[in-house]
Amino acid sequence: MQMEHASPYEHGLERNDANFVALTPLSFLERTALVHPKRIAVVHGARRHSWALTYSRCRQLASALGRRGITRGNTVAVMLANTPEMFEVHFGVPMAGAVLNTLNTRLDAESIAFMLEFGDARMLITDREFAPVVRQALRLLSREITVIDVDDAEYTGPGERLGAIDYEALLAEGEPTFEWLRPRDEWDAISLNYTSGTTGNPKGVVYHHRGAYLNATCNLVTWALPPHVTYLWTLPMFHCNGWCMPWTLAANAGTSICLRRVDAEAVFQLIRAERVTHYCGAPIVHMLLINAPASLREGITQRVHAMVAGAAPPAAMIEGMDRIGFELTHVYGLTETYGPAAVCAPQEDWAELDIVARAQRHSRQGVTYPLQEAMAVLDPDTMRPVPADGATMGEIMFRGNITMKGYLKNPRATEEAFKGGWFHSGDLAVVEPDGYVKIKDRSKDIIISGGENISSLEVEDVLYRHPAVLACAVIARPDERWGETPCAYVEIKADAQVTAEELIAHCRAQLAHFKAPRHIEFATLPKTSTGKIQKAVLRAAEKAALSANKDADAPSG
Repeated sequence: MQMEHASPYEHGLERNDANFVALTPLSFLERTALVHPKRIAVVHGARRHSWALTYSRCRQLASALGRRGITRGNTVAVMLANTPEMFEVHFGVPMAGAVLNTLNTRLDAESIAFMLEFGDARMLITDREFAPVVRQALRLLSREITVIDVDDAEYTGPGERLGAIDYEALLAEGEPTFEWLRPRDEWDAISLNYTSGTTGNPKGVVYHHRGAYLNATCNLVTWALPPHVTYLWTLPMFHCNGWCMPWTLAANAGTSICLRRVDAEAVFQLIRAERVTHYCGAPIVHMLLINAPASLREGITQRVHAMVAGAAPPAAMIEGMDRIGFELTHVYGLTETYGPAAVCAPQEDWAELDIVARAQRHSRQGVTYPLQEAMAVLDPDTMRPVPADGATMGEIMFRGNITMKGYLKNPRATEEAFKGGWFHSGDLAVVEPDGYVKIKDRSKDIIISGGENISSLEVEDVLYRHPAVLACAVIARPDERWGETPCAYVEIKADAQVTAEELIAHCRAQLAHFKAPRHIEFATLPKTSTGKIQKAVLRAAEKAALSANKDADAPSG
């Protein structure tokens, strides 16, 4: 019997401090402050902070947090707009060994209170603008937490201070040369992000240092970022930690242009004045810019690169971006994948296609991010890949280092999400013959009419092509004969006029008739803080209206 000899590579070549360091995106800030100390890191109104100053302030924050009892594994929550303070906490909080919990600034007091309680937040750093909601949330807590106020000079609206001290006073307690705490293990938690919580309480998604480092690097590679980009914060930094862009910009030695609230005039003014080269956002943000008066774009001569993420941005939006001369990159991901984890990587021959065909190619979810191990469309029952025929639907699943650690304090949900060794996204998709993935719908949004599946996204894509439509959402409406039929909620442009009959005819001209909406409801659509249309709200309103109609039709007793 042949003896198996030990490999020479297994002895005398041990891991040590010289050849192995836990990956963390905090190291990007340290390097950039050393190499490019005078370059501008953050711009907000009259404030212009260099990378050296930003690094110093982040170390002061980490030092001050430690002096106030914040230790490894503690949670520090923030309720902040896109300001320099929000950028700094992405470094300063984990530099103290703590976990950063960025809160959605549009949530109600009950939701904020739940997140603070569930995440065991030891401290809350909050902008004065959000004082009314935060005050109510604090009253609902079972314990007291330390509150630090941010009083942004660019904000002139109402809102009181709730804490004992403000952010600048907190920084003054810390040392600018503080030897910050590196993660003991790259698997250590760096941030906590909550899912939208459309049904029941939201789930707490935990990110680790390794994943944040890798996804920040992925953004550099995927977007082919040149050194020192100028990036406009149209995307809320609270959303998936700004898709890891704060850490990406530190690696890039770029400049962050802060923006408290998305407004077309303000966006174009900053793009022009600050020579912005890149920005990110949901489809609704890009549609806002596309539909803005052309005069607002005057004087913008540089090439502007935009990144869009959404289950399936309408082709009409992609065509519109092409018309205004902005170069668009389409990415896809979820809170559980640190934001973007897939990209519709363009192929050279797409440039030869007409704009409609080119937009259809670009609207797909595409292929996996370079540093995500795998994305696949699998049959959720058999866990086998679907054929690349563009027709057979399965569920998009991810596996790799830019997938969350799991859900905080929820082992059952974590186990369910990772069933079969893959993260289950809940998005239904096909694989087209070229290997690119295209979402057909969320599993809960598929409309089943007479036994046939109708993709709400397919119907929405057609509606968006009507010149009067600003935004739309298609949901199922119960039907006695067909089980369900499509119902479209439509928000029209301010200067447009259109009837329900015209929109239905428009859809029937481009779709099989059974896919066309039977009902059109004109309304201002409910949206999340990141611009996503809240179909759950529409479904709840539908259900309530149907229930009210049944009660009204019932015979009186």
